[in-house]
Amino acid sequence: MVVNIMVLAAGLLAILLGAKTFTNGIEWLGKKLNLSEGAVGSVLAAVGTALPETMVPIIAILFGPVGSAHEVGIGAILGAPFMLSTLAFGVVGISKMFYCRDGGSRCIDVKNSILMRDLKYFIFFYSLAVAAAFLPIQPLKIMVAVILLLGYIFYVKITLGDGDTLSELDIDPLYFWKREGEPPLWVMLSQIAVSLALIVVGADYFVGALGNLATSLMAPALILSLIITPVATELPEKFNSVIWVKGGKDTLAMGNITGAMVFQSTIIPIIGILFTPWIISPLAALSAGLALLSSLTIFLFVKRQKELKATVMFYPAAIYGIFLLLALTVVL
Repeated sequence: MVVNIMVLAAGLLAILLGAKTFTNGIEWLGKKLNLSEGAVGSVLAAVGTALPETMVPIIAILFGPVGSAHEVGIGAILGAPFMLSTLAFGVVGISKMFYCRDGGSRCIDVKNSILMRDLKYFIFFYSLAVAAAFLPIQPLKIMVAVILLLGYIFYVKITLGDGDTLSELDIDPLYFWKREGEPPLWVMLSQIAVSLALIVVGADYFVGALGNLATSLMAPALILSLIITPVATELPEKFNSVIWVKGGKDTLAMGNITGAMVFQSTIIPIIGILFTPWIISPLAALSAGLALLSSLTIFLFVKRQKELKATVMFYPAAIYGIFLLLALTVVL
């Protein structure tokens, strides 16, 4: 048990270090390419930090045994957006409350056009991906997969120009460049590659140690697959967002989460639709419904109030708590 705890701590440290290095590198890359906040937060950072949880369903579906592995893969596909739209939203709200010292309303200073666009795309595409499970024949499901692919391509296209450019934001010096002047592109890319490797390796060791620890404590397997592993694999997005909230870059913090939600509601379900029967269990359907409820709640609040208050982000956290209680009730 002691060894597992030490590996767990080492994995967590690697994820933290990787997240810190990644946010710094991705900011410089966005500045170098004159990209917008939307492009950096909702596309580059979102896809990059989605790697750990993305690999779980891909490996399970493409390389695992037919049957149980497919169920694990489908559960992971639907579980990742759920964790992001509930627990990760709550983490951003708590971070804002903690780091905001102005005594005001503690609003999350996010560009509404980016936030609302991401939420609209997620709600639509995720609903479409879930609905595909109830279609009677495979050709119809394949049509949905094509729509999801084209939809994400269109999303990336309209996202690239949304928000202020990174050149207008204060950015810390690039960690891998200690000389005078702007660092070259290859150094930025090297730092991003190293940070992603740290995140992936750290997440792999963290999840493995967590699984061994849960086994030694005789925790039910379903608790591990539905609750512990998804929380662990979503750590990069959460840590990145906390780092950006602390730096006053709320649009990047929220974009990292909502952009990952769009990516995981379009590109990743395509794997499940094409290579599995794409049949959703009741508990997985419940998590999907709660993910949509959480996203719709935030969308309606922002639409009505024209701003996103940190306290509103506690609603998604509460929705996660409801699911946790229900899942524990089912298992125990």
